[in-house]
Amino acid sequence: MSLDDQQITRLEALIEPLAIEAGLELVDIETTGTGRGTLLSVLIDKKGGVNVDDCADLSRQISYLLDVEDPIGHEYRLEVSSPGLFRKLKKDKDLVRHQGDRVKIKLTEPIEGEFTWVGQLASFDNQNLVLQEEGQSRDLVIERRLIKKINLEPKLF
Repeated sequence: MSLDDQQITRLEALIEPLAIEAGLELVDIETTGTGRGTLLSVLIDKKGGVNVDDCADLSRQISYLLDVEDPIGHEYRLEVSSPGLFRKLKKDKDLVRHQGDRVKIKLTEPIEGEFTWVGQLASFDNQNLVLQEEGQSRDLVIERRLIKKINLEPKLF
């Protein structure tokens, strides 16, 4: 049995105070697999980035709390890590933090025949996101309802 939105919301409510107390930001909670094969991935960050000790310390705290609260109801594996270089941008606070950064946007419907766009996140509001196209002088306005996924897309030299 996979975790539903209500269970994820409950997990966020339990885990976020632990992260904040440790000086960390709870970026996301992801689950993959079902039943005993469920992997609970807790993604954390902080200014300057997280280290192994941050992940290990928070993992111990989360493990203890989840053993007591039992919000999942079956066996699972817990993983606490950084969201990585190519992190997903899901919330408005992610977009604010990464405004001006290089992103890759995947769409549910094509714009100008393309489902994937890469460029600099110029701005956004409730309706649209503006992408400064790479190598172009124009801005591409993308309706937020068309966005399937946004990830950071740093240039690696």
